[in-house]
Amino acid sequence: MASRPVQVNLTAEDELALGAFWAAALDWESDSEAPGIINLMPAGLTWPSPDALTMDLVRVPAGEPARYRSHLDLATRSLEHQARWVRELLDLGARRVDVGQGEVPWEVLADPEGNVFCVLEPRPEYATTGPIAAVVTECSDVAGLKAFYAAATDWVLVDDEEDFVSFRSPSGVGPFVEFLQVPEPGRFPTRLHLDLKAYPGSSAREEAARLEALGARPTDTAPAEASWVTLLDPEGNEFCVLAEG
Repeated sequence: MASRPVQVNLTAEDELALGAFWAAALDWESDSEAPGIINLMPAGLTWPSPDALTMDLVRVPAGEPARYRSHLDLATRSLEHQARWVRELLDLGARRVDVGQGEVPWEVLADPEGNVFCVLEPRPEYATTGPIAAVVTECSDVAGLKAFYAAATDWVLVDDEEDFVSFRSPSGVGPFVEFLQVPEPGRFPTRLHLDLKAYPGSSAREEAARLEALGARPTDTAPAEASWVTLLDPEGNEFCVLAEG
């Protein structure tokens, strides 16, 4: 049985401060399941939800580079909403950055730890996503990742182009998971990755074995006693498989 994406995991030097930034940015509630981990989700959400991706911020040692392959796109309802949200994000501690985007209708910002994200102009396809429009990952072989994630998850392929693919929950609402083929994808290590969750009846290790048969590779970054399994997709992007439920 396929897994489903359930949350975005972002490493942080100061998870409390960065968690406070993102909680205010998204207007989400904040909690902590363990020391060094901050959980963010919309008020009233029952997790895991088929219609939303929540966020975990996990403390890591200082000094990791902020450059990574994946970033968040945020959705807006109007140009006025976009402009107002950008002002609010700057007041919270974000800053504008130039990543070579040129003249574009979206705003490119970095959070207080340098993680780049985009505040999009209003787009009809993101009208029902919530504040997070998409998790976008740069890649060198979009066809290969399309095949892997189509088999790995139960999310539906909703856009299939030569250099871009997009997946979404079968419910038809909530954020997208997108892969964009570029000449030079971002370097590793990554600071942002997806967490997948096995459905009841399949343990994290059983699901990890299925994913390895599809082309994922094991990695030893998770503690031996962890209830989750950390893998690399066929391009080396890290993701985690959480315990069933």
